Amino acid sequence: MGSIRRLESKGTLFLDFRYAGQRLREYTTLPDTSANRKRLLKVLERIEGEIALGAFDYQKTFGKPLPAVETDPPQEPMLAGPAPGALKQPPSTTPLFSDFAEVWFVEAEVTWRRSYSITQRGALDKYLIPFFGDKEVGQITKADVLAFRASLAKVPARKSSNTLSNRRINSIMKPLRQILNEAADRFEFTSAFRNIKPLKMKRSDVMPFTLEDVQRILSTARADYRNYFTVRFFTGMRTGEVHGLKWKYIDFERRLILVRESIVLNEEDELKTDGSMRDIQMNEMVFDALQAQFKTRHPDSEYVFSLRSGKPIDNQNFLNRVWAPLLRHLGLEHRRAYQMRHTAATLWLAAGEAPEWIARQLGHTSTEMLFRVYSRYVPNLTRRDGSAMERLLKQHISLAPVTGNVTPVILALEASPAVATTT
Repeated sequence: MGSIRRLESKGTLFLDFRYAGQRLREYTTLPDTSANRKRLLKVLERIEGEIALGAFDYQKTFGKPLPAVETDPPQEPMLAGPAPGALKQPPSTTPLFSDFAEVWFVEAEVTWRRSYSITQRGALDKYLIPFFGDKEVGQITKADVLAFRASLAKVPARKSSNTLSNRRINSIMKPLRQILNEAADRFEFTSAFRNIKPLKMKRSDVMPFTLEDVQRILSTARADYRNYFTVRFFTGMRTGEVHGLKWKYIDFERRLILVRESIVLNEEDELKTDGSMRDIQMNEMVFDALQAQFKTRHPDSEYVFSLRSGKPIDNQNFLNRVWAPLLRHLGLEHRRAYQMRHTAATLWLAAGEAPEWIARQLGHTSTEMLFRVYSRYVPNLTRRDGSAMERLLKQHISLAPVTGNVTPVILALEASPAVATTT
């Protein structure tokens, strides 16, 4: 399998393929652009097709004779073969990482959401291709992979004085693992990613607001955002779900919010998971807030919460101009706006709602995450620290404490006269 490669000294592209027992490189003056790569890829596919059919004419194609075959210097005879159980060595010619990564991306992209595709593309262009691009996939070693991961640990994080987090590093390593494993399957060599485990990640902090905090936020927030905050605090909807909420998905008659679409990276996108499609029941506060929002809605906008232009809320603008200043004004510790979703979950639990119902409202397919993430907040919110059991016992069991000498029941039975029986 040939490949399209880049000549670093000039920034131009060349063909790299095998024919007549030798490796050939045919250079062009085309700059390295996506369009030129596609053009050369078509040329390469035609050449390899002709080679497979035995109809390839090198001189006719390139206007010059086929180079003479270079003879290799004599090699010392091998004294012994590979040790039993030795790993299979990679083949001498496999595609360049940059070329195979493009093939992998095109094949896998059809299964991804748009936002995930953007994330993977960014990891390829910013980190993976610059580091591994000129290496053949079959020649990348485990040491190369570990060296790459170590280099990521030194990269400064965006908008922070820290370096990339373990979570971010793992997300960059994920496509690398998939690319190398797929190449290993196709070209029959041992993947360099074997036995490399993800870095340990710090558990995400859950910092729900108290009811008192929620009350302060709702009473202090800008009037045009008060209904928005009410819906977020008492429905547990994700940011993209709220921003993508349209009036056609509001069922006032049945008091339901139908979660069907999302806004991701300022564009309409699919929901996060299949389980995210759900119907959320409105409580009285949410119902009243949406009724009020409907009366003041933008006449030309289909979105429940929109800007003056009628477009959906821009999340970054909301965070910078509404969310962060509001928390500073109230003297509350800064936290992600996503904590409004966590707040809804903990308040539902504190109120004693059924875990299965809460999971459905949040778009979870099971209660596992509910208990794993949120249950530790319930005792503090409900004061269920054993006192509930104490009250239960007092309400239903009223035995007076026993004092004085007490004959054990079993001994009393043994000491009583035997009961006569008749036949």
